[in-house]
Amino acid sequence: MQLEEIMNQNNFVIVGDTLNPEKYAYKIKHQMMDHDYHVECVGKELKSINDVSSDIDIIDLCINPIAGLKLLQENTKPFKCIVIQPGAQSDDIIAYLKNHNYDYIEGCLLLGLSLYKK
Repeated sequence: MQLEEIMNQNNFVIVGDTLNPEKYAYKIKHQMMDHDYHVECVGKELKSINDVSSDIDIIDLCINPIAGLKLLQENTKPFKCIVIQPGAQSDDIIAYLKNHNYDYIEGCLLLGLSLYKK
């Protein structure tokens, strides 16, 4: 999936510290919600991607790579694509995603919002 197609999806899971206004996960969460995306948050709000109540289109990793990999490995819910924010990537995450044939991009949803508004 490319960033434009990702921004045409509706159900996003933001993985990171979405309760701290200083963190990018918080900023992403609120900007996505301000643009009428359905957003659920894992890390500080929900403990697992499996706890998300809705269908998942996009998982946005905005978290320490070690914690992000663990959450991905535990996940059993289907999704369409993963966005790996700058700083959340690692060789282990990329290898895991490739080994499982998961669609992913390394990118930024804030950039996506500025380029491809709903």
